[in-house]
Amino acid sequence: MAQNTRTVPAGTPTNVTQNHNKGGIGESTLRPDGTLKVTGEFAYSSDMWHEDMLWGQTLRSTVAHAEIVSIDISEALAMPGVYSVLTYDDLPAEMKNYGLEIQDTPVLAHGRVRHHGEPVALVAADHPETARRAAAKIKIDYRELPLVTDEASALAADAPLIHEGRDDHHAGHVPHPNIVHRQPIIRGNVEEARKRADVIVEGEYTFGMQDQAFLGPESGLAVPSEDGGVDLYVATQWLHSDLKQIAPVLGLPEEKVRMTLSGVGGAFGGREDISMQIHACLLALATNKPVKIVYNRFESFFGHVHRHPAKLWYEHGATKDGKITHMKCRIVLDGGAYASASPAVVGNASSLSVGPYVVDDVDIEAIALYTNNPPCGAMRGFGAVQACFAYEAQMDKLAAKLGMDPVEFRQLNAMEMGTIMPTGQVVDSPAPVAELLRRVKARPLPPERQWETAGEGADVRALPGGLSNTTHGEGVVRGVGYAVGIKNVGFSEGFDDYSTARVRLEVINGEPVAMVHTAMAEVGQGGVTVHAQIARTELGVTQVTIHPADTQVGSAGSTSASRQTYMTGGAVKNTCEAVREALLEMGRRKNGSYHPAWAHAELLLEGGKVVTDGGEVLADIADILEDEAIDLELEFRHRPTVAFDLKTGQGDGHVQYTFAAHRAVVEVDTELGLVKVIELATAQDVGKALNMLSVVGQIQGGTTQGLGVAVMEEIIVDPKTAKVRNPSFTDYLIPTILDTPTIPVDVLELADPNAPYGLRGLGEAPTLSSTPAVLAAIRQATGLELNKTPIRPEALTGTL
Repeated sequence: MAQNTRTVPAGTPTNVTQNHNKGGIGESTLRPDGTLKVTGEFAYSSDMWHEDMLWGQTLRSTVAHAEIVSIDISEALAMPGVYSVLTYDDLPAEMKNYGLEIQDTPVLAHGRVRHHGEPVALVAADHPETARRAAAKIKIDYRELPLVTDEASALAADAPLIHEGRDDHHAGHVPHPNIVHRQPIIRGNVEEARKRADVIVEGEYTFGMQDQAFLGPESGLAVPSEDGGVDLYVATQWLHSDLKQIAPVLGLPEEKVRMTLSGVGGAFGGREDISMQIHACLLALATNKPVKIVYNRFESFFGHVHRHPAKLWYEHGATKDGKITHMKCRIVLDGGAYASASPAVVGNASSLSVGPYVVDDVDIEAIALYTNNPPCGAMRGFGAVQACFAYEAQMDKLAAKLGMDPVEFRQLNAMEMGTIMPTGQVVDSPAPVAELLRRVKARPLPPERQWETAGEGADVRALPGGLSNTTHGEGVVRGVGYAVGIKNVGFSEGFDDYSTARVRLEVINGEPVAMVHTAMAEVGQGGVTVHAQIARTELGVTQVTIHPADTQVGSAGSTSASRQTYMTGGAVKNTCEAVREALLEMGRRKNGSYHPAWAHAELLLEGGKVVTDGGEVLADIADILEDEAIDLELEFRHRPTVAFDLKTGQGDGHVQYTFAAHRAVVEVDTELGLVKVIELATAQDVGKALNMLSVVGQIQGGTTQGLGVAVMEEIIVDPKTAKVRNPSFTDYLIPTILDTPTIPVDVLELADPNAPYGLRGLGEAPTLSSTPAVLAAIRQATGLELNKTPIRPEALTGTL
């Protein structure tokens, strides 16, 4: 069960509108889609149906790097029930590539394939099995090419170039064409600071490739329209980004590609890139029939990007009294065959590589590589996860070498408001790093289990491997570990990050009703709940309708970077405030001459009425509106950021920081190499909890994903062939309810004065520190160094 406290220290500014409206901000209102989802009645994108629709199928490469010598589609076209077979040569527009920022990804492979599972051809047929069989009849002759699979093969003098003809090279900033992006950060003088260090520790760390593992596979329905355009119903994270990539390769203006969000079965970054969207539209336009594409689980592993695997080298120094003197690090991220979000991931990994600590002298380099491995991009935590795994291991090494308590060592070096980041940016809102650590450490530990003396009454199911009856407590030891992390919120480095909201206020059946319309992708984070809460708070209404998300309203940006409550919530708040002012002005025109309070008092909207700040009722909202409506659409932007300098990494690149700490308690069977996490306690500052139920759920969900990458989750890519070896939930393991420990949650609310309601983006931070906390606990239990995720049994039993 979730345990949480809600703490606001005295004197802390809250920047929060007073809420007297039922169902407004601060309440744990229930999700409007919650009952439908738990009863199985919710319609996901894979449930969509259209009369006379066809089924699309993608043929994907069976090799990772090869020249395409020939493609023969004749047998597939000859099959009864097949309506269309498309290859690169059939693409209708001059633009044949797409990408989030760098358009380097071909719609269908041309000339060669660059990774295992790359799309090569498309089939549309009247039955999904017919489409699958037709795709299998397409004959492709490949001539395999040398592979690039790691840093050595990518940066060798004679390395094959994954993308020839890169003419930008970031103005010489990228020293090799197989480097997607490079970001150094230099501050202070590391060599001089190194001389002051009494102890120096270093470490090499390996972070495995993690899958987002969302339960709803990629799916969508494209319907051709009479105007020559197409209507696309799809599960995605960013409707307008999809639109900007889809329209050019279809050869259509954006207004002829109309997109509507369908039910999304999870995302975590894996839906920020295009998957089947363009393919479904191409087939629909080619056949002039609706086309539905639904990936199976096997194809889903090839149909979306993954978390970047990483190699990280760190060096830290500290004085004998425990002050960190300097930090050097090099982070190498494997971006796979296409750029996706790799440049931004590099920016996050480098700028957050120090962690939530005061370190004045740093020498940092982060790069992302092009390889023939699967493409990697956005995943919850976005570069900060890999860095946190490494720097927190380093903190434990430093504390051990100094003979200090690991929590006290972290607290001694913890940043706070006013700290200067390695990028030169000043942290100008609360940074309660030491307090978060204090809270998780102060929580009572779960009771020890006395297995040796418990006798036959002991429940062995609670032991590592106990469900398989492999142990009765022999060789089981307990460990406790701590970690804390820092994550940025929102798009950074000068990106024009904005969101749009349309709000309509009118009277329906005698009652004022607000309609909120945004393009926000509801992927499970609860935005549809919060938007209604904001509207009730700002407009004093009970009834709020959430319009389906589509591209008929301005962009809401991506549901990623912990930004949606801040950005689209901010847009809804701002637009509601404008609607409120328009309503009050309407009331002043109609009623101002009858009551001086209209002109002189501070007016609020509460319970469907206009009231003064003293509680006097002036009018009903419905009586003011009558048969009129107020309908406004406004954009919201956070304060500007700037790009990091490409030589020094200096710059105010982030808009907000968020922090979380974890304490892990584990039990390890040292003979079998099995781990059971008993508890993962966490404390996090959320600025302002708009919906505490949702806040706790987000924190517990992110913590569980961090647990997964610590002990079980990894996409295995064969280094000899660059082929994925475990594209299924049989072989790619994720935590089940039996693996998930108790997750007590301690919520702090220290308002950020620059943010709407003082809130702080919270969805990603739990994924950072949960992983290194589990690793620290296993190290404490076993005495092993353990510098790779995930921890496998052979690493614990010495059988590597």
